[in-house]
Amino acid sequence: MTQLVFIHGPGAGGCAASYVNQLEYYPGSLAPDLPGHLDGSPCGSVERYTDWLRGWLHGQGITGDLALCGFTLGACVALQYALDYPDEVAGLALMTIAMRPKQRRPEDLQFRLDAAENPDVYEQWLGMMDGIMHFIEPGLRAELLQKHREVGPLAQYRDLVVIDRFDVRDRIHTLKAPLLLIQGVDDPLATGEYESEIHRAVPGSKLIRMKEAGHFPMVERPVEVNEAIDEFLAGIV
Repeated sequence: MTQLVFIHGPGAGGCAASYVNQLEYYPGSLAPDLPGHLDGSPCGSVERYTDWLRGWLHGQGITGDLALCGFTLGACVALQYALDYPDEVAGLALMTIAMRPKQRRPEDLQFRLDAAENPDVYEQWLGMMDGIMHFIEPGLRAELLQKHREVGPLAQYRDLVVIDRFDVRDRIHTLKAPLLLIQGVDDPLATGEYESEIHRAVPGSKLIRMKEAGHFPMVERPVEVNEAIDEFLAGIV
């Protein structure tokens, strides 16, 4: 039986709470908090996070038939997992993902470092997190904002650095797992058509562009995302 695993990123709470809608909808699915997100020490690369996730799953006796779903950092980890351990992955559902380093302004990284040191900048950072989650219903947005307070801006800084070092352009053609890509077309943080690049590079992949969704489709349009995952799972089992 296919095991659904949801892997979070630095936004929408910065922890497994990003997948509250999917965990409720899919009984038995898993969504670990990555190291350095609420507890533990962060990893320094996507490869290290991938090996941590694999060890976490294997420790529970889950060694294959995985359907890995992720966004941003979590999507990078899922893609790396499928490239490194193709026999263990039955399918990938990825959101807000690039196969190469993203274009990012240096001041975006410095902003997170400053927020970790300066209370005024910290409040500005929280305001930014609140603003980019504007498609999420207010009650859940408040809960995820509290998670951001707990995880903190320094963890987000580290995550962005890791994401910006991720590059699998030379390996993407070897991907064996069926691939679903979901892109929020109203993403205020979008700096390129990264999902389209992957879609063109992976024959047979499916790309869904969701309106009124931004950086975090799984909490912005949960019904539509769950329906897309349902259809995708039906095609790989």
